[in-house]
Amino acid sequence: MAETLREHAKRLHQQFIAVDAHFDLLMEVDLKRKYGYRKVIETEFLPGLREGGVGALVCSLFISSEYLPEMGLKMALDQVSALYSEIEESPDKIQLCTTYDEILDARAHQKLAILLSLEGVDPLTNDLGLLQIFYKLGVRFVGLTWSRRNFAADGSHFSSVDEGRKGGLTAFGVDLVKLAEKMNMIIDVSHLNDEGFLDVMERTNGPVIASHSNVRNIASSMRNLTDDQIRALAASGGVIGMNGFSMFVSDTYEEGDVAHLLDHLDYIVQLVGARHVGVGLDICQSLTGIDLKPAWQTGPSSYDVIASHKDLLLFTEGLISRGYSDEEIGLILGGNFLNLYKKVLK
Repeated sequence: MAETLREHAKRLHQQFIAVDAHFDLLMEVDLKRKYGYRKVIETEFLPGLREGGVGALVCSLFISSEYLPEMGLKMALDQVSALYSEIEESPDKIQLCTTYDEILDARAHQKLAILLSLEGVDPLTNDLGLLQIFYKLGVRFVGLTWSRRNFAADGSHFSSVDEGRKGGLTAFGVDLVKLAEKMNMIIDVSHLNDEGFLDVMERTNGPVIASHSNVRNIASSMRNLTDDQIRALAASGGVIGMNGFSMFVSDTYEEGDVAHLLDHLDYIVQLVGARHVGVGLDICQSLTGIDLKPAWQTGPSSYDVIASHKDLLLFTEGLISRGYSDEEIGLILGGNFLNLYKKVLK
């Protein structure tokens, strides 16, 4: 009997390590632990991750704006502490990794490999020395901004806002990029504005990633990348993670679906090749928190095209249907990011 599409997808997820290069997991875990919950990752997230065949997860340290500036450092450290506590409670299920070899070790022991990223350097304020502290705690990725201004640079908003005159990297931002690269940390330009992007590319020598960004030529949000930016990232040896947030998938609410997300991937592959694209879903629907709709929002809210990690198989099925080879799918699911981690993370 011929292999079905779903069986083919499952086989590929067993064969390769699937990597989600961006997930705001720890904000949720920290919140739930403060309310007394324990083994949050093992009980609430790991089943779906395993069903979707995800073997490695880059977890961002994201700080909501209401905590800034005064509580940024505390909230980031709370999230790291929450992860450490989760690992103590589930040592046979999850593992903090800082190198490629540690990811392979986690895989060999059937553990979820978790890597740490700063989503915006807000917790550092303007103290360069704090970057070394976060490095020692396990952070290996530096997303310079979220979609707001900080001491390092200006962020790229989801849609146009009246923010005054925009800038690129500040002097602190330039020093931060140089130090991060010296420490073999990976610079992430998702959420960075166009001016800052150019400044980063002029000042880095190694690979630069966009962990969760799509194609601006398809969906016009400034959070997405222009063709020139995609080419520049590829030229650096970088990788772009496909973002499943509907606003970044399509300008039309109804067209935010897996097929349109795959259109972004096809576009990048045609532009720079299959070795520069990966997965950075930025799933938010599976994070509970407090579900409040902003008072000013009158239309439909955005949503996740891939609602949970267990649905990643739909993405893989789409790749198979579009004619990608097993080798190419292995690279897209995680191989490209893993090859970059192997090169940079020491």
